[in-house]
Amino acid sequence: MDEAALDAQNEVEVVEQYEISDDEADEFDYDAVEAPDDEDDDDDDDEDFAAALASVQRLDEKSRAGSTVASQRDIGTPAAKPTLTQVRPEVVDDFIRNFLIKVGMSRTLDNFNSEWYDLQQKGKLAEVYTDTVPDIYVRNQDLDERVVALQQQLDKMRIITEKAQGTWDKFRKERDFHRMHHRRVVQEKAKLTTDLQRLRKHYLSYEPTLKDLQKKYEVAMKEKMLTRLERDRIKARVHTLEAQVQQLQAEKAAATKAPATPKPPRPKRGADSKLPPRDSVPNPYASLTFDPPGIERYQLRRTFKGHVNAVSAAAFHPHKPILATVSDDATWKLWSVPNCDLVMSGEGHRDWISGVDFHPAGSHLATASGDRTVKIWDFAGAACAHTFSDHTQAVWDCAFHHTGDFLASCSMDHTTRLWDLSSLRCRQTLRGHVDSVNACAWQPFSNNICTASGDKTVSIWDARSALCVQTFYGHTNACNGVACNARGDVVASCDADGVVKLWDVRTVTEIGTIHVSTHPVNKVCFDRSGTRIVCAGDDGLVHGYSTDDLSSVLWSGRGHEDAVQGVCFDPADTLLVSTSTDCTFRIWS
Repeated sequence: MDEAALDAQNEVEVVEQYEISDDEADEFDYDAVEAPDDEDDDDDDDEDFAAALASVQRLDEKSRAGSTVASQRDIGTPAAKPTLTQVRPEVVDDFIRNFLIKVGMSRTLDNFNSEWYDLQQKGKLAEVYTDTVPDIYVRNQDLDERVVALQQQLDKMRIITEKAQGTWDKFRKERDFHRMHHRRVVQEKAKLTTDLQRLRKHYLSYEPTLKDLQKKYEVAMKEKMLTRLERDRIKARVHTLEAQVQQLQAEKAAATKAPATPKPPRPKRGADSKLPPRDSVPNPYASLTFDPPGIERYQLRRTFKGHVNAVSAAAFHPHKPILATVSDDATWKLWSVPNCDLVMSGEGHRDWISGVDFHPAGSHLATASGDRTVKIWDFAGAACAHTFSDHTQAVWDCAFHHTGDFLASCSMDHTTRLWDLSSLRCRQTLRGHVDSVNACAWQPFSNNICTASGDKTVSIWDARSALCVQTFYGHTNACNGVACNARGDVVASCDADGVVKLWDVRTVTEIGTIHVSTHPVNKVCFDRSGTRIVCAGDDGLVHGYSTDDLSSVLWSGRGHEDAVQGVCFDPADTLLVSTSTDCTFRIWS
């Protein structure tokens, strides 16, 4: 038997059988086999017929067995391997029949059976052809089946191994992470232990000094009490002497019968100021053009730590090189620019200060605080001129009108209020926002107030009627700041998503969007030309952009160690000041 037949036998698994019946016709063509001339005996013919009939019956039994196995495979039930003609060892003719049955060569099988039995009856087959088939072929077939099964198991185990390898890699990374974290914690613990020991030794070294200071303090308090007693005694004597002097002056006046001079009347509140009518004051910047500052060349010039807490905002004096800063330490300070020498400081608020603005004449300063008040500070008297306390929650920002007669302030109570500096009262309350109003700014030389709110909107209000004129929608998070350019036709707003949007006031449309960073942007401002816009964000950077190209950063100022809260240009666009949570303000030029 050739090797091709053996390979075919090993690869075929499904056996297709045909039943041969004597009672009905079949579709197979049979070739006639001529009988030899030397066999004419009837007995021999009978024996040949009997042998052929027995062979057909055996084939019929094999067909039924094969059909049963195939049917079991088709219905999906587990079945044993197909039963072949004989149990090991097979003879050559059975091996060939099984092979022909497997490959479905039925007509070849019929011809083979006819010729085989004919040669067998005639005795023309040698013993080597009727002997058993070597067992190696059957073993090869079994081994092939086992190889297929083992290959399937190998594929399954490979998949399981890959999953296990992935799980192991994940656990190993987590183990390394936790091990590194544990080492870091141990190092920090050791460092803290060392610091505690050092501080303990340092404290023990200062104990004698503290005891001496305690004794000196007690002595000083005793001396202070004695000084107070002496002061009170001297005050009593002074009051007595003043009373005697007044009595003597009264007697002298009565003697001369001179008319007494009346005391000057106390100042009273003035009448309400009037807002200028619409378009009564032309905008001087509408017809002027300025060269944009070269912010792309700006560098950090000076860094000042003038407050003990975060510096929340800054503003430049309209006429003098003076900078005002406010802080979370509830104080405000005036600095000379660019040397930043301290000119004046003020205390009076009971909580953090978040907003500041100079009077257009430069004579007063307005501050907005978390204690729900807005204070007006008079530089001439070096004192607080007035306190507005109508807001019910913290006040975030404030801004003077260009006439100097009005002040706008926005608060966490969802309102913006208009204060009259002549009558010292609230003239208008702008209601409409449904969340905290975080920033406000006047549209230059107009009666319109721009507000940015935590309800993700930017609105423009008419201060005369207290009505909302326009509302800009587009931000997806709370708006933190708002600014107008000098011409008053473009409004910029920033939000907590790190996005800055530019709006056209005349067409009420969005001009463009700047994606500054993934951190919130707290403040935004324009230069005089209106072509440069600077943003202050929580990422500790100051970014500059050109309104002609909003997609690329023109300049980035690096230096602050924490979030940048405020930014502003000086009136001449020669300096840029940024304030930060790191308790410093920095000058860029």
